Amino acid sequence: MIDASPADNPGERRAAYALISPAWVMFVVLLAGPSLAVVVLSLTDWQLGAPTMNFIGFGNYEQLFADRVFWKSFGNTFVYCLVVVPGSVFLGLGLALLIEGAAFGRAFYRAAYFLPVTSTLIAMAVVWEFMLHPSVGLINIVLEQVGIKGGDWLKNPSRALFTLAGIGIWQSAGLNMVLFMAGLKAIPPDLYEAAEIDGASSVWERFRCVTWPMLGPATLFVTVVSGIRSFQVFDTVEVLTKGGPNKATEVLLYTMYTEAFNFFRTGYGAAITVVFLVVVLALTLLQVKAGEKRTHYS
Repeated sequence: MIDASPADNPGERRAAYALISPAWVMFVVLLAGPSLAVVVLSLTDWQLGAPTMNFIGFGNYEQLFADRVFWKSFGNTFVYCLVVVPGSVFLGLGLALLIEGAAFGRAFYRAAYFLPVTSTLIAMAVVWEFMLHPSVGLINIVLEQVGIKGGDWLKNPSRALFTLAGIGIWQSAGLNMVLFMAGLKAIPPDLYEAAEIDGASSVWERFRCVTWPMLGPATLFVTVVSGIRSFQVFDTVEVLTKGGPNKATEVLLYTMYTEAFNFFRTGYGAAITVVFLVVVLALTLLQVKAGEKRTHYS
């Protein structure tokens, strides 16, 4: 009987290190290295193009947390997420249920609703800019036909952020739909038959007793992914509003972009990036922690 493990064999250990070394190199070059560089830059006063830099410790962070614009952009990002995440999750779930229950045309509807995910968001933002035009935009023209005054969606401070959130829901619902459809296909049909025998005869009762509980892991994953994606909003802000009007649509990534590449305050922009990475890391850890408690179905 051989009691030696592969780890006790130096040759196998070296082979194992050789096999995992490409993955580690890619991890360091593409993820750990740039992240560490951003953290180091956030502790300096370096400006883009400057030949020298000075170490200033947490000076950028002290300035950041005292900056009204930063808190405005952070609050706008938070409000954007509060609107987009539940809106895209429930819309994606509704689309998945409707398509899975359709008698025909499933492939067409899947492709049609998934199209915004595959399209270039900057190009689609230009289309939305035309549709939201206050005088010739399609949305205002349609609303006028039913007696509703649309107004200027992107220039009104009270509407602009929610308008962008509506575009975010439209853009994210297709991906959520596909993820929920995968979750629906994983539900054993026998559960629906058992629920019907137990008296769950209506569509709502089957959804409440079987579909929704069984979609728990998928719902968690979709919610966390939607939160991370919505926290990364930038393209629509850059194309449609430039953070206006009066910083009503200023979001975290747009603030980072303007500070680092418009005002050349690279160290300050790096500090904003570190805050952004911490929030995204917290959302990811939330998914991992909750995922450890999820139930696997077969």
